[in-house]
Amino acid sequence: MNRFILLLNVFLFATVAASAQYTLSGKIEYEKKTNVHAVFKDNRDDENDSWYQDMLAKAPKFKSTFFELTFDTARSIYKPGKEVEIAYKGWMGDGPANDNIVLSDFATGKVKAVKNVFEQKFQVQDTLRNMYWLEKGEIRIINNFKCHKAVGKICDSVYVVAFYTEDIPTPGGPEMFGGLPGMILELAIPRLHTTWVADKIELITPKDADFVIPEKGKKVTEKQLFETIQSSLKDWGKWAGRYIWWSVL
Repeated sequence: MNRFILLLNVFLFATVAASAQYTLSGKIEYEKKTNVHAVFKDNRDDENDSWYQDMLAKAPKFKSTFFELTFDTARSIYKPGKEVEIAYKGWMGDGPANDNIVLSDFATGKVKAVKNVFEQKFQVQDTLRNMYWLEKGEIRIINNFKCHKAVGKICDSVYVVAFYTEDIPTPGGPEMFGGLPGMILELAIPRLHTTWVADKIELITPKDADFVIPEKGKKVTEKQLFETIQSSLKDWGKWAGRYIWWSVL
């Protein structure tokens, strides 16, 4: 009897596994949300507290922008999405990563990214970022997808929290983040007070023309971009670190 139950369970598991539905291509809309007031607090100058108070009074607490990621099993492209009306036109403190375009080729292990940093355009050409992710065992449902938590680091000390789903097996995500056993649907960088959350997922079949990235900009590797920006901001004090982190996303 026990053997019969065991065989029945094996059969049921195999049936469920065989019928599992995976999303192999589509388009994801991410809302990128920054806590602007927290950014101001990080950059606060105790000798000029009036500046800080003035910014808090004028700027909204949060700023949202949208990006879209089109993908299939072999590649993805991340770029700015729909525009939103922003009444406040002053400095929002969310760094230069507002119009990044990132093309990830999982078949070849290569990445191209176009980034504007302080009015200079760079084209990053490198291998896909090889991050060490530590699984945390936490589960979260995002847009009806079961997601697993993982934690990694950039720039040696900046923690990144990701929730990815194995139901979308493409190993990509926002910006240049990926390398997990599925698509990242939520990303958080606490020290930048910023999150990326998938608020819409469309099932589409992309065309080759969807995976085209501009070829303009100074060609650099990811390491060369980091070193260039680090050298340019050496006199910026505590502001420098955060701008470097934004630039290498």
